[in-house]
Amino acid sequence: MVVSVPTDYDWAKEVKEFEDTRAGVKGFVDSGVTKIPKFFVHPPEKLHDTAPKAVAVGPPLELPEIDFAGAEMGGERRQEVVEQIRSASMEWGFFRMVNHGVPVSTMDAMLAATKRFHEQPTEAKKDLYSGDATKKVRFTSNIPTREMDVACWRDILTCVYSDDTLDSQVIPPVCRNEVQEYMKYMIKLRETMSELLSEALGLSSDYLSNLECLKSEALAMLYYPACPEPNLTMGNARHSDTTFITVLLQDHTIGGLQILHQNQWVDVPPVHGTLIANIGDLMQMTTNDKFKSVEHRVLAQPIGPRLSVACFFLPNSKRIAKPFGPIKELLSENEPPIYREFLCHEYIVFYKTNYGLVKSALPHYKL
Repeated sequence: MVVSVPTDYDWAKEVKEFEDTRAGVKGFVDSGVTKIPKFFVHPPEKLHDTAPKAVAVGPPLELPEIDFAGAEMGGERRQEVVEQIRSASMEWGFFRMVNHGVPVSTMDAMLAATKRFHEQPTEAKKDLYSGDATKKVRFTSNIPTREMDVACWRDILTCVYSDDTLDSQVIPPVCRNEVQEYMKYMIKLRETMSELLSEALGLSSDYLSNLECLKSEALAMLYYPACPEPNLTMGNARHSDTTFITVLLQDHTIGGLQILHQNQWVDVPPVHGTLIANIGDLMQMTTNDKFKSVEHRVLAQPIGPRLSVACFFLPNSKRIAKPFGPIKELLSENEPPIYREFLCHEYIVFYKTNYGLVKSALPHYKL
């Protein structure tokens, strides 16, 4: 993603000055800036359609909403919920969940903890600031490492759970209890969703669980400060997720999330007490395009902060080293494999290396 800037602009110098503060985007806002740094400015062609396109005919498009009540094993609505998940995963790649089993109090506490962490003084959180993606817990902005790449207007605290575990002592005390409590429910919800997604594919309920493709998590606590020039940047640029599935919690006051559906940007307004599920690239590849990974983005806002918490589900440490490919039970003479076998790590590295340079990483793995 390349931006046209003056030839005398020293990109590396400005990025280094930003990184050296270890204060993130919020630090800029707190300093009273009225102009955003050039490395946050996205090219006009990436911004010209920041408003959703109008639907020519019929009512506005709305994200499917699925009520999980009665979806437990043997529940009276299980088959209905499975059918709804199948339809949403094939046609939208996104759906809103209600009665999902996560208490509203736990969700509200998680958002409050996200705000509390990010609104600490810089001194209290700067030791966690790091560009080292191997760290289990780190605070960062999304500053790119390639010359002239563009940043997005947000800060992130990431907590990585390998095989469902993370030493609680490395989680900042200001949000430790809330993260631990929220993750207990995320793991429980993951098991339910794994069963329902398996059945939606016409497989046994334990198929995806046995595949061990949703056994590690990265919890991203996102903070989008108010932006003085929201027409020049993005909260999160257009992308699809690398995951098998992502579960997103949005605060219920400030929107900005949009998904690309039928070549239109569709708003996904926050609804208190609900969660958003979206299919990731790894799920699309293993389901041989039956379930769709959909591009989405977050608009920068003149008000803030916008808060959200994303839980990214990935394979466990043993499975991540083994080849993935289309699930054999989903293939036939009429539906041959679309993708070659690949290593999960190989895919993630390719995705990150080419982020912003290619529209999608999926074509690289097609046969």
